[in-house]
Amino acid sequence: MHLRRRSLLLAAAATPAVATVPAHAASAEGRPVVIGHRGAAGWRPEHTAASYTYAVQAGADWIEPDLVPTKDHVLVVRHENEISQTTDVARHPGFADRRTTKTVDGRAVTGWFTEDFTLAELKTLRAVERLPQVRNRNTVFDGREEVMTFQEVVELARRLSRTHGRTIAVFPETKHPTYFRSIGLPLEPKLAATIRRNRLGRRECVVQSFEPTSLKRMTGLGVPLWQALGTTGGPYDLPGRTYEEMMTPAGLARIAEYAEWIGPDKSSVAAGSLVADAHAAGLRIGPYTFRAENQFLPAEFRRGSGANDFGDAFAEYALYYRMGVDAVVTDFPDLAVIARRS
Repeated sequence: MHLRRRSLLLAAAATPAVATVPAHAASAEGRPVVIGHRGAAGWRPEHTAASYTYAVQAGADWIEPDLVPTKDHVLVVRHENEISQTTDVARHPGFADRRTTKTVDGRAVTGWFTEDFTLAELKTLRAVERLPQVRNRNTVFDGREEVMTFQEVVELARRLSRTHGRTIAVFPETKHPTYFRSIGLPLEPKLAATIRRNRLGRRECVVQSFEPTSLKRMTGLGVPLWQALGTTGGPYDLPGRTYEEMMTPAGLARIAEYAEWIGPDKSSVAAGSLVADAHAAGLRIGPYTFRAENQFLPAEFRRGSGANDFGDAFAEYALYYRMGVDAVVTDFPDLAVIARRS
């Protein structure tokens, strides 16, 4: 790591938590919210019932489903609408002719897409580990879990809430909403209908998106909105606007007009005043994505020589907790909870 970045990280670690954090920003224990990224993706294939259940058992406060539609317009949970990396679709000869190339958000993508399958057809597939070279241990679970609908995730969250005696929130993300609107499968009406049908309130649901116009279509539902922020470029629905501009004090003030949270990449938080600036704008902040493998950690927290060896993830969580973040989005919610207890 460059000396300048290292010094900025160390300086941030010495900075006390910002005093202006709203009291309702944290978990029930008054500490940062731990969000299970696609469940507990570090330990189970993502977006499966096993992954979500393990996340809650490990102490996660929220679980995150990414939403994409089926051909018959049912919201299912997958990392992307292209499913060759997260399901066994390539092993189904009957679906071979559905492999195609599409342009999604200006990028050519080849594979199999949820919008070309009915829900019944998707239910014949089984989930697999998306990063087998990184998390080979998770491949033992390949083929054991089916593709879930968002409704099934809501029902699972409520069962887990009863089992564990605490409210587990769902944290859905609208994936590629402009693209899906363009092909006649808009995400927002179906998501809004699910929220209303299940009477999800503020403690049970937070809606996120990288696209501001998608979030603005979700106002009036009585649930918090979360503006996700990338590291390069800008939101696909607003050509000319950059994430860098959105993270300035003026940009944060505009976000605060419709959202309660921002979710930047953790690298955007490490070397600047974003936490303080977000709080000054009345926003809560939850950086993503925390992982335990060396390749995803700052150099000073790496241990051993392998890219996929576990490093000192606890030190990284401690660093961001001291910065005053209101949540962490993590593949390893158990580690985040242990660090939070410290």
